[in-house]
Amino acid sequence: MVRAYLEAEAPRVCWPEHGVVVAAVPWARHGAGHTRAFDDTAAWLAVHTSKQAVGELLRVAWATVGRIVTRVVADAEASRDRLAGLRRIGIDEVSYKKGHRYLTVVVDTTPGGWCGLPPAMTRPPLAASSTPSARRAASRSS
Repeated sequence: MVRAYLEAEAPRVCWPEHGVVVAAVPWARHGAGHTRAFDDTAAWLAVHTSKQAVGELLRVAWATVGRIVTRVVADAEASRDRLAGLRRIGIDEVSYKKGHRYLTVVVDTTPGGWCGLPPAMTRPPLAASSTPSARRAASRSS
């Protein structure tokens, strides 16, 4: 086993509106106690191996792996526009649970294309749209 230690200064900055914040470092994601490489490895292992294997290989708790995966996915989502290049789309919505939670799926209708969107807030996105055709479609679905 090879042990590596990374030491660097990460100064703390005191902001009136945010309080004390640690300066960003290039090798770690915000709020992480691990390097980007470790986070990426943990996320990959979580997808391709068992829960027990991840824990034994990386010596971290499964809850820690869950937080790591959340950070890695958020980082990947922030760097990608899922709607880029769409020309012809199909939209479908379904409500689930109480409180009107909506799941919106956007499909690229060109052959071989698809695009999915995460759940909307608490109102249907089509009803909130400003285009007349979207308002008509939303009123027909209600």
